[in-house]
Amino acid sequence: MAMLFRNLRLFDGRADNLAEGMEVLVEGERIKEVSDRPIASATAQVVDCGGRTLMPGLIDAHVHAYGIDADLGRVERLPRSLQALEAAERLKSSLRRGFTSLRDAGGADWGLAIACETGLIPGPRLFYPGRALSPTGGHGDMRPNAVLDQFCGCAAPAGAISLVADGVDEVRKAVRGELKRGAHAIKIMASGGVASPSDPIWALQYSEEEIACAVWEASAWRSYVLAHAYTPESIHRAVRLGVRSIEHANQVDAPTAAFMAERGAFAVPTLVTYEALAEEGPALGLPPESMAKLAGVRDAGLGSLEILDRAGVKMGFGTDLLGAMHRRQSDEFVIRRQVLPAAAVLRAATSVNAALLQQEGSLGVVAPGALADLILVDGDPIADIGVLTGQGERIPFVMKGGAAMVDRVSRG
Repeated sequence: MAMLFRNLRLFDGRADNLAEGMEVLVEGERIKEVSDRPIASATAQVVDCGGRTLMPGLIDAHVHAYGIDADLGRVERLPRSLQALEAAERLKSSLRRGFTSLRDAGGADWGLAIACETGLIPGPRLFYPGRALSPTGGHGDMRPNAVLDQFCGCAAPAGAISLVADGVDEVRKAVRGELKRGAHAIKIMASGGVASPSDPIWALQYSEEEIACAVWEASAWRSYVLAHAYTPESIHRAVRLGVRSIEHANQVDAPTAAFMAERGAFAVPTLVTYEALAEEGPALGLPPESMAKLAGVRDAGLGSLEILDRAGVKMGFGTDLLGAMHRRQSDEFVIRRQVLPAAAVLRAATSVNAALLQQEGSLGVVAPGALADLILVDGDPIADIGVLTGQGERIPFVMKGGAAMVDRVSRG
């Protein structure tokens, strides 16, 4: 089926401003033509956009589809079937908000991805690293201290979000296992975190040999490693060893940001999750130990955006929201707009994230040959980025691969 979009303002995923007087033709699953002149098509259904903004489908590069509870330790004790059903609802809600692609940052699996790909779940495209790798006592180790000695063997236990792997041999086997199960990238823990109760934020996780092993194994599959890291030491170390994507990076300093830019590493800040945790965490079951660690990373958040931007680091868009806080996914746009230009924030969620996902030119842009992942927005997101917030009320049309997934646009 072909669709011809007219009477629109265009954000193409790369520009600083909206373009007027453009038309866009979609044939099949891809964009056929983008023109500042009328496009002729004998077969296309004409969509009068009513002056709305047409732009690429949004991409969130840090979600946890199975992060259905603020207490990740509790998630690990839930039935996998329940996790999958709740994950499906989270994916559907992201699509309604205009997110046509997601990169899960730990937990999602090939079954969930296939369900999205085949339409069993009407959700976004799902890129995933499988379970995140954590050393014993690391950010992904959610086991109660009392039961640590009950587990043994390589990469045990196997949890919903992460798995424990210690030493080069276990890391190698775990990486190969996740790649075999279709992982698009590999996630490791390189510093302490908020959601895990026992590890300090400043704690280094994984030895240089273990990180280098994960990087080599991923690169052998033409993939890459993303690392959870907050502090300058943990970030610099990970990037020096070949990690391509740094998640969070709240406490980054200027020299470390400059090193990231020199090496071509991406940063994926997730500021909305700290605001949500501060306001809702205790009521939703976040452990007191986690709340105590929150302030240090939350307070540094906006400053980290400025540091990364000045250094020229490629910044993707992520959210990292758990449980019921997932509804705040699009609030990340407004938070970033406090210190960054609107166009830069929009590029982070479109063309920059597409490059991060190794999908440059296919996703995140409105251009001939790109996949027809498109949204229509009521209003001008350059002038007021807040039009993207909420639950999709101002996004009446969402297309994924040429198929209308949400369509509230009148045809006559």
